[in-house]
This record gives sequence, C-alpha cells and structure tokens, in this order.
Amino acid sequence: MMTKQANLPIPTEAELELLAVLWSKGSATVREVHEEIGHERALGYTTVLKMFQRMMEKGLVQRTEAGKAHTYRPSVSQQETQSQMLRDLSKRLFAGSSTQLAMHALSMQSPSVQELEEVRKILEERSGKR
Repeated sequence: MMTKQANLPIPTEAELELLAVLWSKGSATVREVHEEIGHERALGYTTVLKMFQRMMEKGLVQRTEAGKAHTYRPSVSQQETQSQMLRDLSKRLFAGSSTQLAMHALSMQSPSVQELEEVRKILEERSGKR
C-alpha cells in the first residue's frame, strides 16, 4: 500500500526511470528492473542496486526480502509524485501559480481535442458548473 507523503524528496531523473518501472509492474526485483531498463540504455546491475538502496534511504521505495531476492515497490504513487514535482516547479518558475503553469504548458504545443475536453471538464468542476 502506498502512503501519501508530501515531504518526500523529489526523485532525480534516473530515480524516476526506476520508479516508472515499479509503477508499471507494482513491484520488481533489481534484476527485473535492470532488464527492463536495459532495453532503453546501458545501466549496470550494481548501479540499479545502489540506486534502489539510496531510494530506500530517501523513502521513495520499500523493500521486501524473500531469500536472496529483494523486491522493491514504490512508496508513493505516480500521481502523488507528479503532483509534488509540479508543485515544486510551479513554486520555482511560476511564483506558485498553477494557472500560470497550466497556461504555459498549454501554449507550448497544441493540445488535442480530447485533451482540451479534459481541461474543460476540470475547469467546469472547479467553477461548480457541473
């Protein structure tokens, strides 16, 4: 079970790569994550192991030991991590304004009709029109 912990450190890009595998699988051994990431780029097994050890110290993952195999699972959900990272980005670049962040993101590339409809629904819910 994932816990909501707003004060967890923001994961590095490399840590996010490992978390993405765990989010998609639910949990995995070092070997499974190493093999999955190995399809994208060369990363040593011991590097993945060391990263998981650091991520445990930070509270980003939890470990279960079953014999020689250690299984890792994320401590927080992908959505919680995304929200935390966007809050941090908003504070640093947009003076804490989620509106400015959203407007900037929408202006960077043209959203699809479906994406615009999703944004419209969120705006309507926030303004109490539904």
